[in-house]
Amino acid sequence: MLLPRVITALVLVALLLPTLVVEAVWPFSLLSLAFISAAGWEWSRLNGAPGVRAWLMGAAVAGGSLYAAQVFGLPVWHTPEAAVTLAQPHVHDLGHPLAGFYTPTWVWLVMLAVWVGGGALALRHGPRYWGQWPEWPRRMLGLALLVAAWLALVDIKAQGGNFMLSVFCLVWAADIGAYFGGRAFGRRKLAPSISPGKSWEGVWSGMVAVLLLAVLWIWIDRHVGVDSPSLYSRLLLGVGPFGMVLSLAFLAAMSVVGDLFESMVKRQAGAKDSSQLLPGHGGVLDRVDALLPVLPLSLALMSLCHA
Repeated sequence: MLLPRVITALVLVALLLPTLVVEAVWPFSLLSLAFISAAGWEWSRLNGAPGVRAWLMGAAVAGGSLYAAQVFGLPVWHTPEAAVTLAQPHVHDLGHPLAGFYTPTWVWLVMLAVWVGGGALALRHGPRYWGQWPEWPRRMLGLALLVAAWLALVDIKAQGGNFMLSVFCLVWAADIGAYFGGRAFGRRKLAPSISPGKSWEGVWSGMVAVLLLAVLWIWIDRHVGVDSPSLYSRLLLGVGPFGMVLSLAFLAAMSVVGDLFESMVKRQAGAKDSSQLLPGHGGVLDRVDALLPVLPLSLALMSLCHA
């Protein structure tokens, strides 16, 4: 099991790294679009619509993502304009994007409401009722979540590699901290009906790991030449130390919600993995579940920085 896992990871890195270092934007856009479309295919299969309907779902995710990117003017094919610096003001309103970004702020605030409100309902009542929902609203919800995640990813990528990496590493730090903290201190189960292995102590440990990462990253931003300010530096300047701590704890918690939400969907479908597209790793959804809420919600929090 270890060998396929390592080989798959090496192949993924070999595919991803060239798209990050080349100046052209379209390789990254196409690769990430292929992955998010595959996640749509998996989502449809997990929610009672396999076969042709699953392929149509994947196509709908790709088409919806490209259409929304065109409407909002995201730099999918061309090199984005230079990102704003921390010294530039972020004058914006709901109908317009943050300065230096492309997607209107209202998109991220809608996703904030969907993930916080809908996530709370799903985790409280979902294990009992999710499978009883009609197929089409479950598929449409997946379509909206996946398209929004891809839009956020493209918008984040346009800010620079340091900013994008800081968002990704937040999720990874929360996951690693939760794993080791849960093994060492885990006593109280977080959601035993969905994921018996997760504990509240693991969640707190993940938050601590994210905060420690933020301190280190802010130091790097200030003392090492980077191509863009990180998420942590932007939040520190925009909402202050206390606001940054709350924001990062919230994002760490939402990464857990994303993980639990996908686990709930798989449990209802009787599946261990979302698919076997990635040998040794399961499916695409298994790898990006925690990112689905964090990508758009990190931009929603950015909208609070300079109102």
